[in-house]
This record gives sequence, structure tokens and C-alpha cells, in this order.
Amino acid sequence: MPFIYYGQGVAPLYKDFTERLMSHLALKGTEITHQVLNPASALMDVKHTDESGKLDITIEGANVKVTYTVERYRKEIGKGIMGAIAGAGIGGLIGNVLRRDGDLRDAAAGAIGGAAAGGAYEAYSGYEESKDERTNFAAVLAETVKEVEDELQYILQGQSEAREAIREKALKKIAEEAGTGEEYRTILEDLYGQILAVQEELEIAKTEGAKIEKPKARIDRAEKLYQEAQAAFEKKEYASIKPRVTAAQSMVDKARETLSESQTS
Repeated sequence: MPFIYYGQGVAPLYKDFTERLMSHLALKGTEITHQVLNPASALMDVKHTDESGKLDITIEGANVKVTYTVERYRKEIGKGIMGAIAGAGIGGLIGNVLRRDGDLRDAAAGAIGGAAAGGAYEAYSGYEESKDERTNFAAVLAETVKEVEDELQYILQGQSEAREAIREKALKKIAEEAGTGEEYRTILEDLYGQILAVQEELEIAKTEGAKIEKPKARIDRAEKLYQEAQAAFEKKEYASIKPRVTAAQSMVDKARETLSESQTS
């Protein structure tokens, strides 16, 4: 009779689940042999006290399925035979001795042979006791599966919380960048407006015969700095924007100042 247990929701950590389950069972006195370990399945022989069987560990959906199949062991046969001798076989033993057909040892051998050949051991205490022992180990296995599941669920929860923290940090950064981006957009638009205004003033001053070489050189430099700041803005290289905007603003102010001087001279 197979016993089936599930590690709920731990399929993503299948390899870790299998290794931990084997380790926990070994610490509880389970002998594990003939391991065949694959990426999504594992098969092994297990023995705990006098009980032995096979353990099959596979992925089933989001869960890990653990199937334990019990195999009867020699102790059952020994106990069953003793049951046969102590029960139905005892009459044959006494009868043989009374009839002097043989000694007690020969009669016992015959009873044992008949009991074993007829499968009589299944009807006696050895079989019933082995059922109890199987149930006990199945309980040990169920408990161990739950222990490993809890450990991995804790890890999965930690991973989930870490991912959520990273996501929140990323969203916060995006929000901050969006705010910063909007702030610099406004600054750049204002700067560009000032540059255009000075350029218009220069065109008018030129038609009026004013000397505009110095203010034009400054406003041309301001426009170049603005273009560099705008390129940095598009790349979200915000650290590069502020110094260029500051320098460009200084050029705009100087252009206005020199333009005013040229018009009054």
C-alpha cells in the first residue's frame, strides 16, 4: 500500500526539497540507498528500524509529491512461522512425537516448511505488527515532509518579500525620476524661452545698427549648453543637466548685459 504526501507550493525549490527531506530522514535514523536523482524526480530505497520500502519524489503542478511504497521484510516471515508453529502447527508436532514418527526437531522443520510454503505467515502476528510499524514510519515521513515544506515556504516567503521590496524601490525610483524629470523639463523650457528672447533682441539690435558680436557669442554659447542639457535630459542623465543649465543661464544674463551696454554706448 503506497503512502502519498505533498509538499504544498514548493515545486520551484524541488532540488532543495529533496535534499532537505533526505537529510531530515537520515537524522531520524532512516537509511537511504540506491538513489537515482533527476532534475524533476528522485527514486531511492529507504529503511527505518525494521521497515523498508521505496521513496519516489516528483513534481506535480506547484507541489512536490512524495510516494512511499512499503516492502515486507524477513522479520515478518520469522514471526509468521513462529505463529504457525504456535498455532495450527503445534498439533502436528505433538502428534508426530507421540506416534514416534520422528523427534521434535524433525517435526518442527516440517511445520516451518509447510507454513512458509503456504504463505501462512500473513495470517499471524508478524504481519499485523508490520502494519503498525508501517503506519508509524508513514507518520514520521508525513511529519518530515511538513517540516521541509515549512522551511521552504519560509524561504519562498522571504524571496517574495525581497522581490516586493525591490519592486517598491524601483517604483519609488521611477516616481522620483518622474518628479525630477518634470522639474528639469520646466527648467529647460524656461531656459530655451530666455535664449529665444535674447536672440530676437539681437536681431532687432542688429537692424538698429548696434554692435552685437559680444552678446551674440554669449547667447550662441548658451544655446550650445542648452542643447547639451537637453540631450542629457533625454538620456535621464540628470546629474549632467544642472551644471549646464547654470552655465547657460549665466551666458544668457551676460548676453543681455552686453547687449544693453552696446545699445547705450
